[in-house]
Amino acid sequence: MPVSNLTDSNFDSYTGGSAALILISDGNDKLRGDFKTAFTKAADEEEGIVFGQVDPNGSRALRRRFDYQNRSLLIGMYRGETLWRRSRPWSTDLPDYIGQLKEAIAADAPPSEQEDPPEKEESAIAIDKPLDVTDASFEREAILASHELPVLVDFWAEWCGPCRQVAPILEAMAAEYAGQIRVVKVDTDANPGLSQAFQIRSIPTIAMFKQGKLIFMQPGALEEPHFRQLIQQAIELEIPADEAAPQT
Repeated sequence: MPVSNLTDSNFDSYTGGSAALILISDGNDKLRGDFKTAFTKAADEEEGIVFGQVDPNGSRALRRRFDYQNRSLLIGMYRGETLWRRSRPWSTDLPDYIGQLKEAIAADAPPSEQEDPPEKEESAIAIDKPLDVTDASFEREAILASHELPVLVDFWAEWCGPCRQVAPILEAMAAEYAGQIRVVKVDTDANPGLSQAFQIRSIPTIAMFKQGKLIFMQPGALEEPHFRQLIQQAIELEIPADEAAPQT
């Protein structure tokens, strides 16, 4: 179906109970040309997901709600909750984001409609790509998730050169250690709440959580051998149950 034009008045009626990909862009902020083509094509091909576009200049309430900072912003939502947000998105990101929304829909389906639940649960843990998280989803996707697997967090920004050097290493680590660790990324520009909470003053900053506890945090770009050492230590580290952070 075509991309829906969403406004302050119709936004909740379109997205309230749905899985939705929302593009907020005024058309003048260097949105990658191939992304708009891929976004429109996916809207025509995918069923069960709302594809919408918001003009921030004409939708001031949505601009404030999503803290639009004059850069193209792609937001994933399900049942009215923001799952993640990505500034200046790439067309190559779309298949993964659409897949995440489909997983959310499938996980919400009645048991009789779910296929092979045990395998579905395992695939939800064995994420083989870095996952973008936000102020809203960090607690769930990083801290709580670390009770299942160690979670490596990359605090980064798009303008940061060393962050771009680290990115392919983290891609490789996420794939190599899928099912043993989870890798998540926090765009510090788009998520000031997390930047403030963890006092991020230099990027990239690398952190590691296990059993809900912060076990490592260091600013600066690490080399691949150092990432491997950090990951292996986190996997092998044993935290007594009485020292683990409570799950809430």
